[in-house]
Amino acid sequence: MNVQLATIHVVDDDESFRRAVTRLLQAAGFAVQGYASAGEFLVARIGERPGCVLLDVAMPGLGGLDLQAALAKQDAPLPVVFITGHGDIPMSVRAMKSGAVDFLTKPVKRETLLRAVEAALARDAERRMVQEKSRRYRECFESLTPREREVFELVTAGKLNKQIAAEMGTAERTVKAHRANIMEKMQVQSLAELVHIAAQLKLESRSSQWSVISNQ
Repeated sequence: MNVQLATIHVVDDDESFRRAVTRLLQAAGFAVQGYASAGEFLVARIGERPGCVLLDVAMPGLGGLDLQAALAKQDAPLPVVFITGHGDIPMSVRAMKSGAVDFLTKPVKRETLLRAVEAALARDAERRMVQEKSRRYRECFESLTPREREVFELVTAGKLNKQIAAEMGTAERTVKAHRANIMEKMQVQSLAELVHIAAQLKLESRSSQWSVISNQ
C-alpha cells in the first residue's frame, strides 16, 4: 500500500507519547491524526481512507479494549495495534482474540512499531480488496434475470444441462444459452470460477443474516 494514501490514527491520552509517535510516523511518510481519548476518536469523521488505529489500553472513560469492540461492529473497521504501558498477558490475549494485529509494550522501538503498522496496513488493504471483489460479485449477480439466477443456482450445485432442463421444464439448448449469458455477465471463464463466486455470495449472505440476528 502507498503510505501516502493511509492515515494512522493514534489514540492515547498521554500527550507526550502521542506527539512522539506522531513525529516518528510522519518521518516515515505517514499521515497521522491524534486523539486524546476513545470518545474523541469515535466522534471524528475518519471517512473511508485506508489506515489503522494505534490504540492505548488504559484511558480515562472508554478504554482501548472497549473501543476495539465498538470498532468491530462497524461495516469497515480499521485494524488495531495496541501500544500500552499497562498491559498483561490476559489483556493481550483478549485483544489478539478480538482481532488486534499486535500488542506492543511501551516503550516501543521504532522498527517494531513500523513493522506493526505495515502489518496493519497490509490487513486493511486485503480487507478492502475482498470487499471490492464481493461488491463486484453482487453487482454481476444482480444483473442476472430471474431465470438466469435459477440456472446459476442449479449449475453451481453441480447439475448437468440435461438435468437442469428437465427440472426447469425447458429445452437443453435454452439452458445452454442461459449458461452462456451467465458466464458473460458474471465475467468468468470457467465453471470453477462460477462455483467460487456462488460460495462467496452464500457465505456473505449467511454472515449478513447472522449479523442481523446478533444485533436483535
